[in-house]
Amino acid sequence: MIKPDKSQFNPFPRHIAVIMDGNRRWADQRGLPGEAGHRAGVESLRTTIGRLNDLELSFLTVFGFSTENWSRSEDEVQSLLMLLEEVLGKETGGLQQRGIQLKHLGRLEGLPPSAQDVIKQSAELTRNAGDMTLSFAFNYGGRSEIIDAVKTIIKDKIDPENINEKMFSGYLYTAGLPDVDLLIRTGGESRLSNFLTWQTTYSEIYFTEALWPDFDAAEVDKALLFYCRKQRRFGG
Repeated sequence: MIKPDKSQFNPFPRHIAVIMDGNRRWADQRGLPGEAGHRAGVESLRTTIGRLNDLELSFLTVFGFSTENWSRSEDEVQSLLMLLEEVLGKETGGLQQRGIQLKHLGRLEGLPPSAQDVIKQSAELTRNAGDMTLSFAFNYGGRSEIIDAVKTIIKDKIDPENINEKMFSGYLYTAGLPDVDLLIRTGGESRLSNFLTWQTTYSEIYFTEALWPDFDAAEVDKALLFYCRKQRRFGG
């Protein structure tokens, strides 16, 4: 397959993160149940992954379910969990063929055993893929991630004098991943919602009115062009 020309996107980010917002509003606007919005969102995720993989992005992280989302209705939570298992069951083979490694971010032990098993299986099947790392944040919270890192550092009895930013990063769920270059949030909201609190300190942030199910390859390109126009100084 011929790869698309990415010279129009210069500089090109190494790590993109996405807050996929607007599924329920998309469904409401069409008089559809919330589940229809989430399923439409899966199609947008497939399109986004495909476009960025074709452009040879190295790292993509998407926000699927936060630690705060458990407060939603039981029916919606169960629907999201079932959709997670269904999608991973169907899509893992395709990810593997594309050379995409799947990584889970979040508190795995807080999920039902069946969901844990599917996540572990997908991660294992794709662990040798090396073209792109797709990190899926499910049962994830930025503050929880930092707290969990602190707890493990204490458990490991690390000398406080040896604690620095590089060492601390190695205790986060994202250990081994670079910081986020471009953070995209769909749905018209302009907040980070407890997502990658540590890793987005110097990210360029792109907010779009497009609801997630309407986010297509053209929308991906708009976000990349936004990033190209930025001059990143990292505080310098």
